[in-house]
Amino acid sequence: MEAWAKIDEHSEPFDVVIIDDKMPGMSGLDFVRGLCAWDFGGGCTVDNFNYRVLIVDDEPLNRELLQSSLSAGGFEIDVAKDGFAALAYLRGALPDLIVNELKMPNLSGFELLSIVRRRFAQIPTIVVSGEFHPPGAQPLGVLADAFFAKPFNLEELQAKVADLLRQAPPRPAIKRDKAPVWVPRHGEYYVITCTDCLRSFSIPAEKSVRRLRELRTLECIFCCAQVRFTVEETPEAAGLPMIKNASAA
Repeated sequence: MEAWAKIDEHSEPFDVVIIDDKMPGMSGLDFVRGLCAWDFGGGCTVDNFNYRVLIVDDEPLNRELLQSSLSAGGFEIDVAKDGFAALAYLRGALPDLIVNELKMPNLSGFELLSIVRRRFAQIPTIVVSGEFHPPGAQPLGVLADAFFAKPFNLEELQAKVADLLRQAPPRPAIKRDKAPVWVPRHGEYYVITCTDCLRSFSIPAEKSVRRLRELRTLECIFCCAQVRFTVEETPEAAGLPMIKNASAA
């Protein structure tokens, strides 16, 4: 981003920075968050800026406890009751950090962490769990940046959140998927992989004639996200005629 390049060129910080709230690639608010994490030797820091933390836990009491503790530490808190709720949240906004329970119904914490690491690798993650204990000094490998076994010290959690936010890169704006999923036909079924939860499911192949590579939209049966896809048909194999688009002809 050009603004970051300008700042990086100066050995001394600017006295005033005027920011437009709507910028391509990164919103004005996210740019401000990035400035606050920039090492200028003072000024705005994690301690005086409300970074956004997403708490994912299926137990209401645990969510309330973590929310109360981290709010007291000066963080802006959002909560999700399970992995699917967290994915729905991530469609509309990106947090600066995620605190995540492992054992949850529907979409487990392990699955959510795997998705976050593949889709939002820049977001730091902290695991809290009362049933899973990681082996060795590197908890969960690349899935999480820190691990806290329940019960744990809330002040230590606050300190770890602040430490990870100081090291984290500026949070980018959400990138909307523009390219549809390409779906091959398997006999009488289509196998579709959701771009949000990364789970696959099958639907019966339609018997009616479709245009070649026609864009379609379907709701994921797991997370309810809208999946845009095109089907690559083989007319000879399916026994169906195929109409070519004028643009593809």
